[in-house]
Amino acid sequence: MTDRLTALIITALALVWADASAAAELPASDAVHAVPIIEVDHYCEGVVFDRDGRGYVSEGKQIVQFTLDGQKKTWAETGSPNGHKILADGTHLVCDASQHAVLHLSADGKLLPPAASACAGAPLRGPNDLTLDTPHGGFYFSDPGGSSDVTPIGTVHYVDAKGNVTLVDEKLAFPNGIVLTPDGKRLLLAESKKNRVLAYDVTAPGKVANRRVYAELPTKDTSTGQIDNQPDGMCLDAAGNLYVAHYGMKQVQVVDPAGKVIRRYPGGNVTTSNVAFGGPKLDQLFVTGGLGPEAGAGGLFRLDLGVPGLKVLPSASK
Repeated sequence: MTDRLTALIITALALVWADASAAAELPASDAVHAVPIIEVDHYCEGVVFDRDGRGYVSEGKQIVQFTLDGQKKTWAETGSPNGHKILADGTHLVCDASQHAVLHLSADGKLLPPAASACAGAPLRGPNDLTLDTPHGGFYFSDPGGSSDVTPIGTVHYVDAKGNVTLVDEKLAFPNGIVLTPDGKRLLLAESKKNRVLAYDVTAPGKVANRRVYAELPTKDTSTGQIDNQPDGMCLDAAGNLYVAHYGMKQVQVVDPAGKVIRRYPGGNVTTSNVAFGGPKLDQLFVTGGLGPEAGAGGLFRLDLGVPGLKVLPSASK
């Protein structure tokens, strides 16, 4: 056996052991419980945290600001807020289907000129979720407006640092949660009506290739109270595992970097909608959704995982 081959085998074994170690650090599915934080009047989504540890959820027509001890107040009213991210300068990007735009809000919740409202001269239909491309000053967002498994007209777009909006992909059956990996080389997308997560290779900012199925997700079991099976919002931990809010399944599923479902955690809500890491150590997962059917009240729950999440809040501008 050559030295080179020996080195390759050792490297491969090290990667396997590293993957096994990362999986072993995750608590077992039945060892995690959903702890209620706040309840709101409507189904909620778009959970995110600012630099001071304050959280935000999109609920009904408004965005609610909350603290980890359960205090809450209205922060802004936009119409139909959903996916939400905070920029390095402290301003906010919020997808809002009612305004057919990705909104831009000041740090105190005041509307600024929208970050995106059209692509190639055509109005956006209904932006849903977004992920930041911080090194290039841009972001990706999904627009599922009017799409379904029968009419797959959903799209994904990119907005560059100058505000130019371009089409990334189309003909999708309700594109939803979207995540860019920290190396900027892979884009992950929940295709809700297909109950799966797609992956793309990023060839340049806003340019992708090799669309493929990354993970096929479990289907509903109505005997357990599950009412649907649509992947919604997603986030990553520091080890590269993907956390998928599985709408209607009452679960958050964890998908490893190879695309395998390795954990199924309780979501607290029936219509689990979105997830984000937060807390003092960034090792708690916060989960939004509806406590029952989407027309009813919503809840925010905390899962104490003890594994570090991927930091997505950009560093403050100098």
